[in-house]
Amino acid sequence: MQQLTQLPGVYRFFDSNDHILYVGKAKNLKKRVSSYFSRTQLSPRIERMVSKIMRFETTVTRTETEALILENNLIKALAPPFNILFRDDKSYPYLMFTGHAFARMTSYRGKVDKKNTYFGPFPNTWAVRNSVQILQKVFQLRTCEDTVFKNRSRPCLLHQIHRCTAPCVGLIATSDYQADVGKAMAFLEGDHASVMHDLELRMQAHSDALEFELAASYRDRLADLSSVLQQQSMDTVADGQQHIDILAVVEKSGQVCVNLAMVRGGRHLGDRAYFPTVVKVEGAQLELGEYLTTFMVQRYLDDGDLADGADLNQLIPAVLVVNHDLGEDGDLLRQSLTERLGRKVQFIVQAQGQRRHWLAMAQSNAELALLKRISERSGQQQRTQSLVDLLTLEIDDIEQTRIECFDISHTSGEATQASCVVYQKHAMQNKEYRRFNIEGVTPGDDYGAMRQVLTRRYSQFLEFPADKIPQVILVDGGKGQVEVARQVFVELGLDIRLIVGVAKGDGRKVGLETLLFADGRDSLQLGIDSPALLLIAQIRDEAHRFAITGMRAKRQKTRNVSRLEEIEGIGAKRRQRLLARFGGIKGVIGATLEELTQVEGISQALAAQIYKQLH
Repeated sequence: MQQLTQLPGVYRFFDSNDHILYVGKAKNLKKRVSSYFSRTQLSPRIERMVSKIMRFETTVTRTETEALILENNLIKALAPPFNILFRDDKSYPYLMFTGHAFARMTSYRGKVDKKNTYFGPFPNTWAVRNSVQILQKVFQLRTCEDTVFKNRSRPCLLHQIHRCTAPCVGLIATSDYQADVGKAMAFLEGDHASVMHDLELRMQAHSDALEFELAASYRDRLADLSSVLQQQSMDTVADGQQHIDILAVVEKSGQVCVNLAMVRGGRHLGDRAYFPTVVKVEGAQLELGEYLTTFMVQRYLDDGDLADGADLNQLIPAVLVVNHDLGEDGDLLRQSLTERLGRKVQFIVQAQGQRRHWLAMAQSNAELALLKRISERSGQQQRTQSLVDLLTLEIDDIEQTRIECFDISHTSGEATQASCVVYQKHAMQNKEYRRFNIEGVTPGDDYGAMRQVLTRRYSQFLEFPADKIPQVILVDGGKGQVEVARQVFVELGLDIRLIVGVAKGDGRKVGLETLLFADGRDSLQLGIDSPALLLIAQIRDEAHRFAITGMRAKRQKTRNVSRLEEIEGIGAKRRQRLLARFGGIKGVIGATLEELTQVEGISQALAAQIYKQLH
């Protein structure tokens, strides 16, 4: 401890198994790290963490801001159990305008680039769809795929209902269409007045030129836009601010929710609820400001969210309205955001006027989301407890009950895939889902596929961490699948009592399933009113869904990609010559070695490779 530096940086605590416990930042590493071991009045959560610490590591940074960013990156990468972590598997949706002469308007998820123009992020897909409908109605921009756009010979239905100007068949000039795109972008940026004024000028110009049909079309656009703005009249932005985020944190029954509401271009786009992952200890005092600060760091300083081409002015607005004081960490966060953006970022705690109304809405929505989650979690706890009691499992902490479920999916033997889904902490753990490509078995052999996936999954079973060892292994299938699972477990020296088969009833209806046991116990039929069966059906159906989506994706890839493209040494020119010589992939498959060597650029060795690959 004496050798610790007094410079700013990041520290990491580890337990006796060298597992990460906690990542923190410090203005003074020596003072901060020492405080954990010298203070006598620690919160129950921190006290529990300190009791597990066996060693620590430090990383020195030049500034506190660097420490803050590094801390966030490490928390996201390492997921320490005693840190607050806001997990979110879904990325934010954007509204995208493609970089074409006739730009396409559509929703988009993923990293943004400089080829296209993006607006967002939006809190949810509904907000994107709503914006697309508004823009389509007012500016009549295309939303069709490029493949459809290039092959149209006449206008589609959207043109007939006045939702598209039909650039695909040349019914609007490129310059006019691009002008409409520009006005749509200005509307999204909050420049409503200039958009309205421009539409009025166009309407008047067409009216003066006695082009009354065109004038009427602009009149209708003005009416639609006025209607939209009237609906959004409550969203008048004070002080000329067009982009605002409103954040509210609430706590109930030991659970925490952070609600994020977004105002973009002066329009309230809706909200999104987030629930932190953190070790809970009975009697621990919740510091809501810490939750709020942590969320803001992970939201606004995450390098993944600040991808190439992202509009930081929209991603990180100039005004952030919060319902709880952020303390000293808030000052550091404000400084970090200001440095990153090159402009002042304002935090408002005591909101007034319209902002106060937005904050009240965000807090109310956070409370509702939290009540819903608590209710659902209570139901899941009941289901988990019922299953534990039914199977007489010896588990100290019911929350750590881990269930893994396997399913096999294919289409007449094609593109066979196996899925493994995980249930723990009373919820599906989708980050732990796995798919397995099944190879080397007869197409349609479900037993062989089940044997392969179980062997691959549990061949290193004894090396699994304690919290990753399942207490129940569900197998979607009847006696045959259960027997295969039993044989695999015997070969691996594992406990066959873990295996539970779920035999389907008529029409896969919940309540008609039969539970089968590999250790010889009598089968069970629980009925629809059994909470344990409802949990099993939920996990089974999720495994089936996950397997099917993977199988369909694999099948589509197999069908869309020429088998010739997967052969090493076959480039575009050689592939073209082969297809031209034999009239398609079927002709290449039917060709002999001698016929293959007659094609220009195909040697004897390459012909043999092609023949072997295709047969």
